[in-house]
Amino acid sequence: MPKLSRELILALPSRVREHLLPLLLTIRVAGFLLAALGLWLFSAIADEILDKESFTFDKEILLTLKELHTPVLDKVMLGFTFLGEPVILLIVCLVIGTWLLTRGQRSQATILIIAAAGAIALNNLLKVLFGRARPMLWERVVDVGQYSFPSGHAMISMVIFGIIGYLVSSKFPLWRIGIISLTILLVTGIGLSRLYLGVHWPTDIVAGYAAGLVWLITCIFSLQVWQERRAVAQKPGNETLSDG
Repeated sequence: MPKLSRELILALPSRVREHLLPLLLTIRVAGFLLAALGLWLFSAIADEILDKESFTFDKEILLTLKELHTPVLDKVMLGFTFLGEPVILLIVCLVIGTWLLTRGQRSQATILIIAAAGAIALNNLLKVLFGRARPMLWERVVDVGQYSFPSGHAMISMVIFGIIGYLVSSKFPLWRIGIISLTILLVTGIGLSRLYLGVHWPTDIVAGYAAGLVWLITCIFSLQVWQERRAVAQKPGNETLSDG
């Protein structure tokens, strides 16, 4: 655990410290393990994409999903995919970021914008690097760009809704389970909608989630370090450091 984190823990009563330290260590270790898993998963899928080994697997899943199409489900999936549009996600970020700034939460607003901008930039870079064509197994009902891997909807929604879910659950800990469950449902629905609509291969979605998870955890840890530094600086005897 970083030095700043230890200073914060040592400032707490001994009985609280005994219970809190193992919890914080578990959270940090779990976060790093998740990030490592996400990085490994993306690398494994990217290797298969480069070797063109996943086409049969991807095609079979999409054709199976095609058999599930109904008019009602079409509308549901179009709704999910609309929520995952980069423009919509940016608007959500700007609205929430502005609200955070009005409440003096500059660090949280900043990390939200950094998370969103970084996810979009990284996704566009990866798409160009891999240059994978989109599936054309049936007629598309939504407009899409040229490249498919990794899915922008999956990756960017994972990062933006993930960081929003983290910020909201931090403010309302009693609702944490419900907030996290809703976030997972929303992000999963967005990814599934891209498969249902036939505009992405399954490996595009999984890779998008994996890459998004790595960036999401990086942003959350960065925010935690920022907040820890501010908390230590605001202790008696230290120079006050504002949230900005």
